[in-house]
Amino acid sequence: MPMRSPPRTSSRGSRAIATDWPASPAPAKARADGLAVPVDEDAFAMIMAMARSLNDVPPMPEPDALAWSRADWEHRRQTKFGATRRRRAPGLAYQDTPLIVLDDDDDAGPLSQPWRPKEWTLRPLFTGAASPPPPQCTVNSSATTTAFVLSTGGFTGNLFHDYTDVLIPAFITAHRFAGEVQFLVSSFKSWWTNRYLEIFQQLSKYEVIDIDNDDEVRCFQNVVVGPTFHKELGVDASKTPPPGYSMVDFRAMLRGAFGLERATAVPSGDKWDIRRRPRLLIIARRGSRAFLNERAMADMAMSLGFDVRVGEPDITSDVSKFARLVNSADVMVGVHGAGLTNMVFLPAGAVLIQVVPYGGLEWLARGTFKEPSADMQIHYMEYMIQLDETTLSEQYPKDHPVLKDPASIHKQGWDALKTVYLDKQNVKPHLGRLKITFMEALKLLPHGQQQANNN
Repeated sequence: MPMRSPPRTSSRGSRAIATDWPASPAPAKARADGLAVPVDEDAFAMIMAMARSLNDVPPMPEPDALAWSRADWEHRRQTKFGATRRRRAPGLAYQDTPLIVLDDDDDAGPLSQPWRPKEWTLRPLFTGAASPPPPQCTVNSSATTTAFVLSTGGFTGNLFHDYTDVLIPAFITAHRFAGEVQFLVSSFKSWWTNRYLEIFQQLSKYEVIDIDNDDEVRCFQNVVVGPTFHKELGVDASKTPPPGYSMVDFRAMLRGAFGLERATAVPSGDKWDIRRRPRLLIIARRGSRAFLNERAMADMAMSLGFDVRVGEPDITSDVSKFARLVNSADVMVGVHGAGLTNMVFLPAGAVLIQVVPYGGLEWLARGTFKEPSADMQIHYMEYMIQLDETTLSEQYPKDHPVLKDPASIHKQGWDALKTVYLDKQNVKPHLGRLKITFMEALKLLPHGQQQANNN
């Protein structure tokens, strides 16, 4: 069962993975040049449709001649069209075929430029008398281990995309193997992998391999190419193998990875413990969508009985340390943005309050954080920024379309919408309105229910 990594064969760099899996039933087969490849028909149809829509991508030849990782295709589509709601093809697995990855030398920093996908080409491993002998294994993992090929290119470095595009799909795909899976990562970034190393160690018993720069001949019993995506920040339990798993299991895995103590938002039994008071965490931002009255918000929350903390996550934050801070909170409040992805660390029964910027962005708030909250067993609330609470009212005349007709800005496309309503706006929530929201959040917590019973 050789799995090969031969010498590079082009100036851009190429690497091959050869596999020799045992035969198994396949949902469909496409043949070309004597090569049989099991293909999910719906997934392949979707890939072909995407190929036709991306006119700057070389057209796909035969079904078994070229395959792209699902994440690679999606990132290319999002980069090209600025899509905010996405549908992804299921992950594909191929049998009895070697795979070639063509490295396009993507060493740019995170989010520094549009990302270009890599091509995964399927090539036959001929075994006839006239064929050269297959390469010999230098690392043989064929007894038990499955190889999982995925990319960490695209928008990795943005917290929301780290989880919704890579980490959760990787969990969906790898969880079933109970650790007997090895990650072979294309577009490998050591800083990114190290940032989430505890998660990879929960999913796999083996080291993560930079497959673009690996010269070993690795042998595996099975290979899965590309992760499986279900939905934004979510797992569809009905689509997972029996007995099934969900975001509850993903969050339990995160608690194990980062040593998080609280599975549920319940007060401490120790009457002297400060955690008997509900903790409110304000997610701070700098640059855009910042709270201009953050200190006043904290003072008001403390007057309601909250123990208040302020956290500002960024790409340099220690993931484990910040995860523990979030896990200690009972209520988390922040303006729409990637920082709210930290909701994955909140204990069950906690409350997420998403502050939605001005500009008709309810649809964006709903798809990114509102809909995922139920599967995480988190209470969800919104605070909608009004015209007198946004700095946009200071930047534009009262009759400007930005203020009077946000829908007209939306019609100009994602770039226009993002530039105006996400990049140029800071907010100053009205403390009276926000106080009502905080009080409603308190009622959803065991702390508030105990308070009501005592009264």
